Amino acid sequence: MSTGLRFCMVTTFYPPYSYGGDGITVQRLATALVRAGHDVTVVHDAGAYAALGHRTPAAHPLESDDGVEVVTLHRHHPRLSGLLTHQLGRPIGHAPRLEDVLADGDFDVVHFHNVSLIGGPGALSLAGDATVLYTAHEHWLVCPTHILWRHEREPCPARECLRCTLRHRRPPQLWRHSEFFDRQLQHVDTFIALSEFSRDKHREFGFPHAMEVLPPLVSDGAVARGDDESPLDAPYFLCVGRLEEIKGIHTVIPLFVADPPADLVIAGAGSQEPELKRLASGSPHIHFIGQQSPDALRRYYRHARAHIAASICFETFGNTVVESLQQATPVIARQLGPFPELIDASLGGMLFTDAGEMRAAIERLAGDDDLRARMGAAGRRAFEARWSERAVLPRYLDIVDRARASRRAPSVLTPVAT
Repeated sequence: MSTGLRFCMVTTFYPPYSYGGDGITVQRLATALVRAGHDVTVVHDAGAYAALGHRTPAAHPLESDDGVEVVTLHRHHPRLSGLLTHQLGRPIGHAPRLEDVLADGDFDVVHFHNVSLIGGPGALSLAGDATVLYTAHEHWLVCPTHILWRHEREPCPARECLRCTLRHRRPPQLWRHSEFFDRQLQHVDTFIALSEFSRDKHREFGFPHAMEVLPPLVSDGAVARGDDESPLDAPYFLCVGRLEEIKGIHTVIPLFVADPPADLVIAGAGSQEPELKRLASGSPHIHFIGQQSPDALRRYYRHARAHIAASICFETFGNTVVESLQQATPVIARQLGPFPELIDASLGGMLFTDAGEMRAAIERLAGDDDLRARMGAAGRRAFEARWSERAVLPRYLDIVDRARASRRAPSVLTPVAT
């Protein structure tokens, strides 16, 4: 396995200039590589964060970035240059700076993550002679809106991209239908999907290249102890995530408004927060605690009866599911996207398809301490074996080794028949 490599991670969002799971995932990988003896530089775009209406960084940097060199790109006119990057598929506003960083770093590996606003597909050809990886944190490679959420109302069963893009109030991206997009993808040596489900969705929607499957790693950090006090006096269930419609928290709240078997704690922030608070109707059983630090979240996970993952869209993975399993806390997850894959692999929770099944799962885990303990222990074992830093990082470095070897071979990419 390779040691002492120079990595460059290129991503639109990176803490504290981030608000979703992709930035946290990149940060965890970067810090894990540093701990393993590699040099890591992260290049991210603070201008894109500002262009989306975020005026200041998130209150809590979500992980330590000790040892990682961070290059923060800024834009003089973030909204305009962001729009041009979105429309032209090229790094408008800071292309020279991005080119200089990649050229001067003498990197062994350039790993692109969410590049939608830091440079679009045009950034993929700037890595020089380095081995190039690309991780699909969202479905951006096959979906102009990133999330396969058709017409802002349903998981996408088939392409209606033009009408859907307009419904999302975004201008169409003509480069998606050009040879330019195809040519840029040829610069990538290995594509990575976060789950089998996501790889299958990319294939279903016409992505022509092979994809490795590698889950995000979760830093081993604090393990489940249970020797601290619960943050609430009452037993509670937990929802963690951005407060947006696609996360499905509005489907959970009605079950806790009147005479619930336990309280509900909702951790996160987002545009749907006012609507969700109205839906909660001031119930004393529902607690909105905002965005929390990693240590605080671990405590909330540890003492919850279960974490409820209720997304109604096609996620690419489930970071919060694995974070809950890390703390030996079961998960109640919607039978959609990658969640069945995670629950089947861990035996650490229950699946539901509708409100009735969700209610039944909540009631079972609220009242059965033995069931909660058994599922929690199984989830913790699965975390150690499948999603911990010790489990995932060697698999990542194996992908790197194989990609570096294939770059020296005559053929780099093997298209997948569709």
